[in-house]
Amino acid sequence: MAKIHSFESFGTVDGPGVRFVVFLQGCPMRCLYCHNPDTWDVNGGEEYSAYEVYKKIMKYVNYIAGGGVTLSGGEPLLQIDFAIELFTLLKAKQLHTCMDTSGICFNEDDPIFMKKMEKLLSLCDLFLLDIKHINEEKHQALTHCSAHNPQAFARYLDEHHKPMWIRHVLLDGYTNNEDDLKATRNFIDRLHNVERIEVLPYHTLGVSKYEKMGIPYVLKETHAPSKEDVKKAKAILGVK
Repeated sequence: MAKIHSFESFGTVDGPGVRFVVFLQGCPMRCLYCHNPDTWDVNGGEEYSAYEVYKKIMKYVNYIAGGGVTLSGGEPLLQIDFAIELFTLLKAKQLHTCMDTSGICFNEDDPIFMKKMEKLLSLCDLFLLDIKHINEEKHQALTHCSAHNPQAFARYLDEHHKPMWIRHVLLDGYTNNEDDLKATRNFIDRLHNVERIEVLPYHTLGVSKYEKMGIPYVLKETHAPSKEDVKKAKAILGVK
């Protein structure tokens, strides 16, 4: 069973091709720019079994045959048992599977989790990894969490030769510093499994959710990055 926030039956930005996207509930991070604060609470959402979600996905199998299924969130690794069970069902139908994650739940010191991670690797075709910030202090300021687990997860995926797309949100005053971008590029260059790098410009589409939920939105005065800033970041990160 899993707590699920929502579904998207015709996703085009969360992996290759047209995808059925399952947004899982719960996330330990509190990213300042998060546009889905309603996914934070792991007790929110609705409960579904893996088979119930699988049956829902199969209604759209003809549309996603050239794409696949993506687990997003929230943070899908919070509910790794569900991910393993659902991906097992999907791989039996030879559907492409993808996980959009920050890697924050990765714990190389937990043998039980690592055993589950080993199983997940055998079932997941592609990981979309969000690199929030390369600098530890700035990562904590931006997400209220350490950068250790996400970076360890990236290296783990590299060691196991799992295809990965890197995503990086460009936020003025936080992630658009040239030296930080160069350090991020250096980190990525040490990985051998990165197939794609995406720069995602900051936006304010989730502000209304903060207001509705009574949560202070600290980036009210922050604007979306300029086209020049985006172009510069893409050049530094090596976006093709």
